[in-house]
Amino acid sequence: MKIQLNTDSHVQHDPSVVRHVEEALTTAVGRFQPQLSRVDVHLSDSNGSKGGAGDKRCLLEAHLDGRPHLTASDEGESIAVAVNGAARKLQRVIDSALGKLA
Repeated sequence: MKIQLNTDSHVQHDPSVVRHVEEALTTAVGRFQPQLSRVDVHLSDSNGSKGGAGDKRCLLEAHLDGRPHLTASDEGESIAVAVNGAARKLQRVIDSALGKLA
């Protein structure tokens, strides 16, 4: 499973963010790895340099082999909270989509 990380200009793209995203996705959707070709991660800060609660956003796009891509998103007070929430939602979306095929 390839993970492509995209950030806006207000979110730092550093190794700790990359590591957290990889760990969260591996934990949440690792069991679907044979069916997943890629997961696109989009991190953004809706308020930019201004503060505010719940202004960090994570959008995940899972690309399944031979299927339309699936999305999940979440917002939180930090990037870590948003990533964890979106990963849990993506797990449920993929589980539901693959369950309907069976």
